[in-house]
Amino acid sequence: MFDTQFAFIDKDRVPTRKQLQKSINALGYDMQLDPGYTPFDDEGFSPCVLNGETGAGFALYYEKSSDVFGEDIEFRNMIGNKNFCLSFCWSGSSRDRACVLIISLALTKDFGAVTTYEGQELDTIDSLKNGIEACFNEMNARNLVTCRPESLPGQAPG
Repeated sequence: MFDTQFAFIDKDRVPTRKQLQKSINALGYDMQLDPGYTPFDDEGFSPCVLNGETGAGFALYYEKSSDVFGEDIEFRNMIGNKNFCLSFCWSGSSRDRACVLIISLALTKDFGAVTTYEGQELDTIDSLKNGIEACFNEMNARNLVTCRPESLPGQAPG
């Protein structure tokens, strides 16, 4: 079973790999997109490097927003006039989820996207940051990544 994060965005605002990577870097997260990632041309699995470790990633799909919400007027009203959707799917790992949420934060903050986990309430900047922090905390607890919570962006050193 896969989890899905939707990012609704104006199609002409979908960033290039370089623009998206610059946004991620500015957020302060150590995450690298696949060097060969090309928006619209690449669908399916997209690997990432998170905190210097390979193995994270997600499946990415592109479609018109109307193909996602169909006849659901309430959902259409929730996303506004965003005409395009990037769907990020992952298998439930904290590392994969962290990558998806970091990209969602970048898309929301710098490219005007609205994001939602499986069509639930829209994400906020704070909810995305909290989700990312929760992922890193879970990875630390499982020793999946070396990252102290105080080293997360926006956290004061302890």
